[in-house]
Amino acid sequence: MAGKLPVKEAQANKLAGWAFALFAIAVTGAAAVALDVPAKVGIAAGEAVGDAGFRVRSVDVQGIKRMDPRPVYEIALDQKTTAMPLLDVAAIRQRLLEYGWVKDARVSRRFPDTLVIDIVERKPAALWQDEDRLTLIDAEGVVLDRVPVSQMPDLPLLIGKGANAHAVALDALLSQVPALKAQLVSATWVGERRWNLSLQTGETIMLPEGNTAAATALTKFAKMDKSSGLLGRGYIHFDMRNPNNTMTVRLPRKPGEPIVPEPVSES
Repeated sequence: MAGKLPVKEAQANKLAGWAFALFAIAVTGAAAVALDVPAKVGIAAGEAVGDAGFRVRSVDVQGIKRMDPRPVYEIALDQKTTAMPLLDVAAIRQRLLEYGWVKDARVSRRFPDTLVIDIVERKPAALWQDEDRLTLIDAEGVVLDRVPVSQMPDLPLLIGKGANAHAVALDALLSQVPALKAQLVSATWVGERRWNLSLQTGETIMLPEGNTAAATALTKFAKMDKSSGLLGRGYIHFDMRNPNNTMTVRLPRKPGEPIVPEPVSES
């Protein structure tokens, strides 16, 4: 067979030798991968570097002002190894982002022995009450933490199932009427479709469904209050749900006295 090849027999034997060597290397490499040898070698090398003094001995947490730092330290120290080269900083960051208070996080190594975690906190914007559960949320409605009733901060209260998911829309709505926004005590998400706004002066504004309709109604109420001074006069609530540009006002009454709504036309 060698005689029939277009190369000399010595060259053919040399080529065959190289082919066999490459085949042997490929088989050895495949076996090494199958046995996870490269990973084991890498781990062993990383641990050797750790033994040389490059192990996590401190965690430097920065950026925390309001949240409890203990969960951050727990996540940082809950690792398979303390060898600096083997720390999975991306995995640590991902776990931190799953914690409600953490809006963003940066995790880095500071050799020889410090893990640095820079936290960007979410800012509390309101309280959310869902049945008997009271939680702190940010402006986007993200739940930050449980809050005992005895330790409620001075923040607006959102009440009702799913109210937190509409916190952004509510803030945009109230931003159009700054004077009313400053007086807001609580906002109740009624029937998962519309808002009742309770103000510091004791009245409740009942808004219609839909962001556009609610914005129109609230803007009209703000103009009427500015011109007529509706708030602080002892009314119970202002019903803005009427579709014909009228507002129904509920007046205070004595026990047993029938409720007589008083319609008020927009001037």
